[in-house]
Amino acid sequence: MIAIKGLCSSLAQMAKKTEEQRKVQSVFDNYNPWYSSMKLPLYQIDTFTEQVFKGNPAAVCPLEAWLPDQVLQNIAAENNLSETAFFIDDTDGFHIRWFTPTVEVELCGHATLASGHVLFNIMGEHADEIVFHSMSGDLLVTRKESFIELNFPRYQLSECPTPDELIDAFGVEPVQVLKSDDYLAVYESEQDIRKLSPNFDILRRLNCRGVIVTSQGSRTDFVSRFFAPRYGINEDPVTGSAHCALVPYWVGVLGKTQFTAAQLSERGGFLKCESIGDRVLIGGEAVTYLEGFITV
Repeated sequence: MIAIKGLCSSLAQMAKKTEEQRKVQSVFDNYNPWYSSMKLPLYQIDTFTEQVFKGNPAAVCPLEAWLPDQVLQNIAAENNLSETAFFIDDTDGFHIRWFTPTVEVELCGHATLASGHVLFNIMGEHADEIVFHSMSGDLLVTRKESFIELNFPRYQLSECPTPDELIDAFGVEPVQVLKSDDYLAVYESEQDIRKLSPNFDILRRLNCRGVIVTSQGSRTDFVSRFFAPRYGINEDPVTGSAHCALVPYWVGVLGKTQFTAAQLSERGGFLKCESIGDRVLIGGEAVTYLEGFITV
C-alpha cells in the first residue's frame, strides 16, 4: 500500500511538472518567432526585361507590419537574390526597404521596379503613380504603358585617382575614374566592358559600395556593368541605382539628357533614362516569374 501511494505521488508530481512544462512551452511558442510561424506572400519579378530568365530578378514581400530586422535579413538570405524588397502600406503611399543576402541598403532600383510591378499588375493598384517612402527619401514610381519609371536622386560625381586595387582587379586601367557611393570606371569601348573578368577578392578591398564600369554603346547610348562583392553581389545583372551616377556622367560627355542604356551582364537588361534637374528618371519593363508564399 505504501508503495502504491508512493507511486501515485510520483506520478502526480510528474504530471504536475509535465503541465508546467507545457505551459512554459506554450508561452515560448507564442513569443519566440522561431517556434511560431506565419505565411507571407512572395513574388519573384524579372526586371528591366520583357521576358523571363532575363534582366535582374528581385523578390518582393508585401507586409501588413514590419517584422524584426533579423527576420527580414534572414528572408533575403534565404531568397539568395541580389535584392529582396519589403513594403508596407503607409500614409500617402508605401514604406519600402531593401535587403541583399547580407545587408540592408539605402536604395535599390530593380527591386523598386519589381515592387511597382507587383502593386500595379498583381495587387490591383489603380493609380498610375505611387510613392515609396525610403531611406533615400520619397521615390515616385509611374506606370507608362509597358514601362515603369522610377524617379530617383541624381548622384554627385567627383574625379579621383585610380585605386591600385581597381587596376589589379580588372587587369586593365580605365581611361577615367570618378566616385560617388561607388567607383565609376570609364573604358574606351563596349568590347572592353564585355571582356572584363574581375578578381572579386581584390574588389572587395575597395572602400565603397561597388564598382560601375561603363563606355559608349554600339546600339545604345551607353553600356555598363556593376560589381558589389562587399555587399554579397559579385555582379548584379541590372542595377537601376547605378544609373543615378551613370546618367549625370553621360550628360556631361554626350551633351544630351535622354538615353538608352544596356547592362552587359550574362542576363542583360535594357533601360530608358532621363536627367531632370537633381533627379534621374529610370524606366524599364518587368515580368512575373513566381507567385507564392513563404512560411517563417
